[in-house]
Amino acid sequence: MLQIWALAGIPEIGAGTDLVEVIATAVAASDRPLRDGDIFVVTSKIVSKAEDRFVVADDREDAITSETVRVVATRTSPTGHTTRIVENRLGIVSAAAGVDASNTPEGTVLLLPVDPDASARELAAGLRDRLGARVGVLLSDTLGRAWRDGQTDHAIGAGGVRVFDDLRGSTDAQGRALAVTLPCVADELCAAADLVKGKAAGLPVAVVRGRPDLVGDLGLPGARTIPRTGERDMFRLGYDEAYAEGYAAGRAAAPPSR
Repeated sequence: MLQIWALAGIPEIGAGTDLVEVIATAVAASDRPLRDGDIFVVTSKIVSKAEDRFVVADDREDAITSETVRVVATRTSPTGHTTRIVENRLGIVSAAAGVDASNTPEGTVLLLPVDPDASARELAAGLRDRLGARVGVLLSDTLGRAWRDGQTDHAIGAGGVRVFDDLRGSTDAQGRALAVTLPCVADELCAAADLVKGKAAGLPVAVVRGRPDLVGDLGLPGARTIPRTGERDMFRLGYDEAYAEGYAAGRAAAPPSR
């Protein structure tokens, strides 16, 4: 049985806050002691705040540009607002490169952690030592999804948690071989945890119990293995961008007019 609950008592996080201390204190104050195999799902925003990823930015767009590796699509709404879907330096394809202007001091924006997997591993190691339980940590962020409206939380960092449940080579209930089935359980757990954390409830940390099979060594591959980028990306550009690129390539390859 899967159980998920939010940890109460997490204060406002600032630069230099010891997140291991804060989370361990909240666990001690709760009525649920931790067990081996429990998984913490931690909103990446509080990790960014603790790591002082604040950037003074009069224009959020400048911060987005600095974090962008590749523009996937750009759309301007009827009201004149332009949304950029980009690949950021972490390989994550999302709107605005993960740059966040909500719940930050005036005149600043918040960037994603420098290395979310390293941050998750550090948190997991500290919490295992402090709590005496073999726990895992996932760092979550809210992302949109191709071809579907709305957003869900996804894993952008993992420490001591298997991010995929590899079913390839096994069989289904009818005995048919599974060739490509690879559930991203890290994303599934982050989305489930967001149901109890919420966006404005001041509950940035949740605990998931019931999947101890996913918790393992801190050296397990992290969430950086989840994004499909480079040659593996089947949809590198938005429709308008792909059309414009193909048109330009066709013009360049055409024989010169007489």
